Amino acid sequence: MPEVLKAPLVVEFPFTRSLSPVQSAFLTGLRERVVLGVKTSDGRTLVPPVEYDPVTSEDLHDLVQVAPTGTVTTWAWNHAPRRDQPLDTPFAWVLVRLDGADTALLHALDAPGPDAVHTGMRVRVRWAEERSGAITDIACFEPYDSLENHELAHHDGQFDDMVTGIVAPARLDYTYSPGRAQSGYINSLADRRIVGERCPSCRKVYVPPRGACPTCGVATSEQVQVGPRGTVTTYCIVNIKAKNLDIEVPYVYGHIALDGADLALHGRIGGIPYDQVRMGLRVEPVWTSGGRYPDHYRPTGEPDADYETYKELL
Repeated sequence: MPEVLKAPLVVEFPFTRSLSPVQSAFLTGLRERVVLGVKTSDGRTLVPPVEYDPVTSEDLHDLVQVAPTGTVTTWAWNHAPRRDQPLDTPFAWVLVRLDGADTALLHALDAPGPDAVHTGMRVRVRWAEERSGAITDIACFEPYDSLENHELAHHDGQFDDMVTGIVAPARLDYTYSPGRAQSGYINSLADRRIVGERCPSCRKVYVPPRGACPTCGVATSEQVQVGPRGTVTTYCIVNIKAKNLDIEVPYVYGHIALDGADLALHGRIGGIPYDQVRMGLRVEPVWTSGGRYPDHYRPTGEPDADYETYKELL
């Protein structure tokens, strides 16, 4: 039985965004250990505050301070915290309706175990020691038995040194298994062969293979070796250096229609100045020592391909 391939993969990028006046006030307030909500025209208080009423869509700007204490409305136990989650020991994800609010805030609850958590339990904010104007300024919630009432007051949302923008990291960790068709393709690359699969109906050859024809919707199994040479059908010049990628900018990434294939794959174009790459350029793969896939594609020295030969593969 062929080996089932799998590998850990990470998709990660920082998301930089500006803040509206309402969001700016909310996050700056957290930095100052103040929790703000926003009033709607029908008297509800929304926490976290939003710029528009979710029912009427009208602008919202009437800020009000709510209490740092509240009630758990629902919860789920997290027995195995992941990287960058609020706590590194098992905890509960909770929705907390803060005193004075009509909606619930999602955060972590530090509790000794699931038996210590229940809907209706009283909790309070545990503030982070160092705060910068982010939701992480609330380190977590913790159990709190008091039923004290807090006087709520309208707030102008103004603080010194307002937070006007945030950088929110986005990261997805997962294990990818390519399946039968792409496993065959990857294994063939280790032998410096490029193999696709032919559709039994339309006879198109797909590289990399997908296990089924996207046009006809039928399974594919007939393997076809293509290339290794091909034609650049379209390309882009990359001017932004990616983290952990040891390639100097600018460089060119292009779609390459390998000879015998009916689908263009993508790869880096090297061995030529970036401003000389063009549609129709004939290229061939370059493998590095021990590499399992082509490092880049370089010009073959052949005349450029005629547009009519690759126009359907753009």
